Amino acid sequence: MRLSYSILPSILCLVSSYALAVQEHAPDAAQANNPLANMTAFNMQNYYIGDVSGTDQDANQFWFRYAQPFSLGDSKWLLRGSLPINTYPVAPGGGHKTGLGDLNLFASWLIDTGNPAVSFGFGPQITAPTATEDALGTEKWSAGLVNVLFDASSPKFQYGYLASWQHSFAGEDNRSEVNLGTFQPFLFYQLGGGTYLRAAPIWVYNFQNDSYSVPLGLGIGQVIKQDKTVYNFFVEPQGSVADRGPGQPHWQIFFGLNLQFLN
Repeated sequence: MRLSYSILPSILCLVSSYALAVQEHAPDAAQANNPLANMTAFNMQNYYIGDVSGTDQDANQFWFRYAQPFSLGDSKWLLRGSLPINTYPVAPGGGHKTGLGDLNLFASWLIDTGNPAVSFGFGPQITAPTATEDALGTEKWSAGLVNVLFDASSPKFQYGYLASWQHSFAGEDNRSEVNLGTFQPFLFYQLGGGTYLRAAPIWVYNFQNDSYSVPLGLGIGQVIKQDKTVYNFFVEPQGSVADRGPGQPHWQIFFGLNLQFLN
C-alpha cells in the first residue's frame, strides 16, 4: 500500500528529466490522450486515495489497461481491457486487503464523424468477478454500455468524455446488485513541447443505494515520442466536491504512464 508514496516521486522525476532532454523533439500531444486513438495502447495508472469516507483510512487502485483496434467487416472497433490491483480497508481499524479486482472489458464501435480530429464510439461492456478477495470486488457478473467522445480539432485544447453504465445479471446471491453509472470528462490544454495541463476525474453514481462521488482535479503531463512508442506521463491531484455514502474518496492522486505503439 505504502509503495505508492515511492512511485509518485519517481514518476515526477522521470517527467522532469525526459521533458528537459527531448522537449524540442516532442510530438503533437493531442492524440496521445485520445482514448479512441487507432493504435495499440498499454496504460499503467494509479489512484492513491488518501481518505476513504466512513473509514478514516487510505486505499489504492493500480490499473493495467490494454487497448487494441480491430475490424468487423467494414466497421472499426476498439477493445479495451482493465484489471485493477486493489488495496482497500476492510473495516475501521481492521487493516487492508490487497489483491486483484474485477476485470472490465468494453468494445467501442468507432463511428465515422466526417472529421478525422473528432472520435466518437459506443458499444457493450462486461465486468467479470475476478477479485481474489471478497472485499476487493462485487462477486457479480455485470454488463452494460459505454459511449466515448474525443475532440482534437484545436491544437491547443482537446476535450471529450467517457460515459458508462452497467447492471449485474449473475453472481453471488448474498452480494448487493450492481447498478452503476460513471462519467469521465476529459480536458487537456497544450502548453507546448509535449507538456499539457489536464483534468480527467471520474464521477460515479450508484443507482442501487444512491451513493455518489464527484471529484475535480487539475494536473500536468508530458508526452514524449521515441521511435514508434509514445510515452505519456502525468500526475493529477483530485478532491471531492460532492460525495455520499461510505467508501468514497475525499481526496486522491491520479498518476500514471500511458503507452501508444505506432504502426
